[in-house]
Amino acid sequence: MKRRFYGLFLRVVLFFSTILVGGLMAQPDVITRDLMPVPAKAEYPGGEYRLTTDFLFKVEGTTTERLNAYATRVLRRLSGRTGLFILQDDVSNSDTLQNAQFTIKFQREGSLKVGEDESYNLTVSEQGVRLEAVTDFGAMRGLETLLQLIDKDEEGYFLPFAKIEDKPFYKWRGLMIDPCRHWMPMEMILRNLDGMAMMKMNVMHFHLSEDQGFRIESKVFPKLTEFGSDGNYFTQDQIKQIIKYAADRGIRVYPEFDVPGHTTAWFAGHPELASQPGPYKIERRWGVFGPVMDPTKESTYEFLDKLFTEMAGLFPDEYFHIGGDEVKPDHWKANQDIQKFMKDNNIADEHALQAYFNKRILKILQKNNKKMVGWDEILQPDMPNEIVIQSWRGKKALLQASKEGYKVILSNGYYIDLSQPTWFHYTNHPISPDTTLPAEQMENILGGEATMWAEMVSNETVDSKIWPRTAAIAERFWSSNQVNDVEDMYRRLDIISVQLEEVGLFHEKNYPMMLRRLTGGEDIAPLKMLVDILEPVKLYERHRLGVKYTQLSPLTRVVDASRPDSKVAREFNALVERYIEHKEGWVEEKLIEQIVGWSTNMTALKVIISRNPILEEIQPHAQTLEVICEMMPELIDMVGDGRKLSPDKLKLLDDFRSKLKPFGQTELMILKGFNALVTACTP
Repeated sequence: MKRRFYGLFLRVVLFFSTILVGGLMAQPDVITRDLMPVPAKAEYPGGEYRLTTDFLFKVEGTTTERLNAYATRVLRRLSGRTGLFILQDDVSNSDTLQNAQFTIKFQREGSLKVGEDESYNLTVSEQGVRLEAVTDFGAMRGLETLLQLIDKDEEGYFLPFAKIEDKPFYKWRGLMIDPCRHWMPMEMILRNLDGMAMMKMNVMHFHLSEDQGFRIESKVFPKLTEFGSDGNYFTQDQIKQIIKYAADRGIRVYPEFDVPGHTTAWFAGHPELASQPGPYKIERRWGVFGPVMDPTKESTYEFLDKLFTEMAGLFPDEYFHIGGDEVKPDHWKANQDIQKFMKDNNIADEHALQAYFNKRILKILQKNNKKMVGWDEILQPDMPNEIVIQSWRGKKALLQASKEGYKVILSNGYYIDLSQPTWFHYTNHPISPDTTLPAEQMENILGGEATMWAEMVSNETVDSKIWPRTAAIAERFWSSNQVNDVEDMYRRLDIISVQLEEVGLFHEKNYPMMLRRLTGGEDIAPLKMLVDILEPVKLYERHRLGVKYTQLSPLTRVVDASRPDSKVAREFNALVERYIEHKEGWVEEKLIEQIVGWSTNMTALKVIISRNPILEEIQPHAQTLEVICEMMPELIDMVGDGRKLSPDKLKLLDDFRSKLKPFGQTELMILKGFNALVTACTP
């Protein structure tokens, strides 16, 4: 089909196709609406409850200070989102409201423990809105659903009539935050706790020690931060504030102190803990390093006993993470005293030596009424099954540990620092929909945690690596494992991403700010056009592409501004696939419209790149985009007509494609669509 003959026809088809597709896309709304996570059970009988300035909140019967404060914050967010002047100062059961439109009732104060009841029932009808829960935590989860139900039309804002019965699929729905490799200040922690609460997450795993920094004040061993933190650490008062802030949102906080490896920063102030003599200093590079604690000295355990006892008193949660991952045995092998200890005590190898160490640490934690959590490596023979295994190695390890009677949480597939797309995390299940396990093994799979390792993020960029993808992970942890519609997930995620800004997250607003800096204050539109279709290279490729990153490297380049899941590229590639399959005219016009938009901005983009040396590394992407924009209209025509490329043209295209690679540690994500067009035209 030739565009020059059918331009008007295509515009008409586009108009009616948009109406048709809009109708088709609206179908999932009957089930999911704009809610994320999707509730366990929801009915929408039709009808709507109009929101006005008289929409007042009232708690009936039992209440808690934290629930009143939470409901008051939700009221302010509702007022802010709708612009309604709701004249209610705060929410309390002491209110003498006679005609409150929204009533909240729960039975008891929740406990911050694994498996606490977080269920709720939410009803919207002609009579008003009612939220009921067993605990105040359940009421908090229901309040977030209430906000997500808000809809609008030309007459104003409303809540659809609804009957929702909801509870989480998994007990443990966490986010690990690493302030060690790059320092993350207290305000970063607090705003992300608010984001977690919005998405019904209930665990923050606080990674507090690393080769690159020891990040918490110890009054017993002050040299840990004096020499191991660059002055960037949380005071004990700040830790208490964080724990309370989280508790007021129904979120547990538990610490990780990674031992016996990943401990270089410990040794900066306490070299006597190490297996080799110092001196030591904070590690600035990334990787797995040799320094490791000496597990044969009694003084090591005396030190850890005092430190962990101090920290156990600071963190009320019943769980305590000891890390235990990636222990290099080189320093143990080179230490003759350690080798003699192993021989004298019939310790067969370094794995057995780490198991010996872990058992000693376990006794310290048990004395402090803590349950040990660790990465896969701590699972050694004879370890008691009261420990919890956090699996980074994969599902096979997770299922085997759960089969052996260990409680497990999954993080493999949720490493959000690796810049993988949202669908990858969303389709990764702790328990796959097609997996049937014995009831006792199912009970051992507590849930999962997204992990935000901080080698490649700063306080400025970290939110964009956590959100909005972690909202989809939160749904994976809360909703049934039968909820798997990726397209509908992306539709809802766009809405949720904007709502997450209400609590002060930076994931959307820092993007144009960083582009303004990259352009030196010039119009960012041409640069945004390109960066919108770039993504950081995946997995650990950033470390392998010639740039030697350290803790002091700038994180202000295009790769840092780019987001892990390009919406523009994803939608363009999907349109290409649809056009190849169905050859619809309206799809062709949408593709051409996008290509023309890229081409139109190309001259301005080249000028901006030439004026800003920091952008030179992405110039090859701009050149590639210019070339494929010239090629794609003809390829689209060929697909529409069913024509194939000549051998000469195909060879030229193959030569061109063979030279395409990442530049500036970013990938041009529309190449998938371009390659699909070439393949469709290949004889």
